[in-house]
Amino acid sequence: MQCPKCSSAVRDIARFCPTCHATLRYQCPSCNHEQRRGGACDECGIDFLKYIGAVVAAKKAEADVIEERIDRRSTLLKNILWTPFTLGIPLIRSLLGGSSKRRG
Repeated sequence: MQCPKCSSAVRDIARFCPTCHATLRYQCPSCNHEQRRGGACDECGIDFLKYIGAVVAAKKAEADVIEERIDRRSTLLKNILWTPFTLGIPLIRSLLGGSSKRRG
């Protein structure tokens, strides 16, 4: 087999070209089908970049939900600890749902 990038001789089982390090075998992220060219899977038709982009977007949305939950918990804890100094007004606001965030 020849490398499509540098045209050097490469063994058929190679994943990368030893000369130019070009990828010679691609694995579909959806169905794990191995093929010689990238872009879209020959087996299931999934576009590699679109699939990976969708997975990354889903993980980012999941991380944002977790971050928001942690932020709410830390705000509640902060309001509880500051109750003697603020007379509990921010705590009451956060418990009633009227979250007024200070801008500074």
